[in-house]
Amino acid sequence: MTANLRSEGWSVRPSFVPHGATSPVTLLADDAGLTQLVGDPPVAWQTPWTEFSGLQLVRFSRCLALFAVVDGIRYCWRTSNTADESALGAFVVAHGGLVVRRKKRALVFVVVGIVVLASLAGGIAASLSGGSSTNEEIAQLRAVNLTLRDLPSAWYATSKNSTILSYLFGTPGKVVAPTTAPTTPVKKDSAFAEISALFQHCLGVPANKDRMFGAAGQQPLDQISSSVFGTTGAGALEVASLSQYYASTTMVQKDTAEMRDENFGACFAQSEGGLVRYVDGTTVARTPAGTNFQPVTFVKGFSRGGVVKLTLPDVSGPVYLVMVQLTLGHYETTLGALVTAWPAEKSFVENLANALLSRMSSTTSTAA
Repeated sequence: MTANLRSEGWSVRPSFVPHGATSPVTLLADDAGLTQLVGDPPVAWQTPWTEFSGLQLVRFSRCLALFAVVDGIRYCWRTSNTADESALGAFVVAHGGLVVRRKKRALVFVVVGIVVLASLAGGIAASLSGGSSTNEEIAQLRAVNLTLRDLPSAWYATSKNSTILSYLFGTPGKVVAPTTAPTTPVKKDSAFAEISALFQHCLGVPANKDRMFGAAGQQPLDQISSSVFGTTGAGALEVASLSQYYASTTMVQKDTAEMRDENFGACFAQSEGGLVRYVDGTTVARTPAGTNFQPVTFVKGFSRGGVVKLTLPDVSGPVYLVMVQLTLGHYETTLGALVTAWPAEKSFVENLANALLSRMSSTTSTAA
């Protein structure tokens, strides 16, 4: 039996009743449920653990946040007092939730995350394509990405930088035009070099011929990320997409040629898993090997996927990172999913891949 917990100094959003108090909040946890004492004088709200879904306790650099869905509404409790993290985390895990510790790694995100974003289908040392997309092309590029309409009703757009996939997919909706080369060379001992080497060793391709992370790649004119979407349901945790527009179809065809390697999906998933491990403070070199996943698609276009099983220090229990690359015409799109059940979520990921390919097909028919 877990010891009872009394934790003070919280606030809650939204309020449990219209225009109700949101602070101060005291949380009382026991094996039966969670009680919150809200306002002054306090009003008690007692909820059994069985009524919660999507439980997540997140440790940010300066605060603690508890997320949960009750009666279809997603609530967030926050406090700057992190002393009760372990005790509250024990209750969350005991009742099927996740405990996530987000470290403040802004430098890592800028130097590694954005570099990897720019390299999802074109190398850091790439010769640049030059030019820029038209407004129409950018609108079409934006229209390719995932939206809430592609997902079941239990899904929602998550908060910026509060998710694992945000490390891989960047700022939602921002048009990124990789038009300048790095001012300094990538050091051999840098995290990016480790991730690049992990991919190239796995695929058996030298760095000077690698189009994903190496010198043979070419940058897109523009790229745009979707929001990272989360869910209160079981099986899947997060999904996101990144769409890119290239100056010529020949550039995409050359990228696709590398992706046709039978082990591409496994190697790409492993390398992206290496980035996630690095940001979470775990060694890249020991990233588990990925496995190949070929999505079944029903529209024209190329697809190749991979899966890597990760055990992260900031997440209770293993998770599976699924990465899918899609190409057609001027477009390359990356689909990412974080799931707790694989291959049970295979059809779910395939449905999303088909939705993205169908949009790439419709935009390709009108692209210049």
